[in-house]
Amino acid sequence: MSITVTGRKMPVTDALRMYAEEKIGNSMKVMDINPLDAEVVLHVEKNPANATPAICEVTLRTKGHIVRVEESEEDMYAAIDVAAAKVLRQLRKFKTRVLDRKVRADAAAPVGEFDPDSLMAEFTADEEVVRVKEMQFQPLTEEEALVQIDLLGHDFFAYIDRDTNLVNVLYRRTGGGYGLLKQVD
Repeated sequence: MSITVTGRKMPVTDALRMYAEEKIGNSMKVMDINPLDAEVVLHVEKNPANATPAICEVTLRTKGHIVRVEESEEDMYAAIDVAAAKVLRQLRKFKTRVLDRKVRADAAAPVGEFDPDSLMAEFTADEEVVRVKEMQFQPLTEEEALVQIDLLGHDFFAYIDRDTNLVNVLYRRTGGGYGLLKQVD
């Protein structure tokens, strides 16, 4: 278990570093998941209109899963406290849903390869792609994909359905709940 504490455009004092390591470390120790690495990034927004300028971002990496928490408060110590509580809640969810259910180890090989060029052709000429990210799709069930979208904190998650070997996209709806886009044969 390793914890890295850094500051973005701000110095991190020894007291703040020890406090962050203690709080986040205690949240990680409670769950006893190995290997588990944490990156804590602290920064302060300079906007005087922002009521909660202190921001604590925590990213945990373990066994192919990523848990990400971002919290802002009035002072940095409060932001670290709230982020540590959220980390603990996310790790509990990870442990109960993923580890305790003994997910089948027989992961089928993905059918076909993901072709990003065909997706890029759908963009119009006046649009500009500002970031390209490559990823490997893993065969998952719908329930496992729901766990992943919650752990990552993203608005969407693409995966290969374990039963049909087709690409699905799970997305968070603005009115609440989730939507699922399924590929047809």
